[in-house]
Amino acid sequence: MAEPENGGENPIAWVYTVPETEAEGIVKANYEAGRKKSGYPSNISRFFSNRPELMRAHRGLYLMLMHGESSLSRIEREFIAVAVSKANGCFY
Repeated sequence: MAEPENGGENPIAWVYTVPETEAEGIVKANYEAGRKKSGYPSNISRFFSNRPELMRAHRGLYLMLMHGESSLSRIEREFIAVAVSKANGCFY
């Protein structure tokens, strides 16, 4: 097994993702939506590109949590997401 590029301190997972040039259907639509919104497809969209049915489910869950009816404001939801990412050691 090859040594991780970061010296082995924090192993990084590698997952094959569908390249934008080969994307079709929901994968292509999600990539295009990401490019329109942020200038690039999100890494989470790329991660789910191998399983379009999971991509659809994840996107639905995200939209419901972040944009659906709630007593929490959008800012509060974003703050919770950032706090959870920080607690989980996410760097983004």
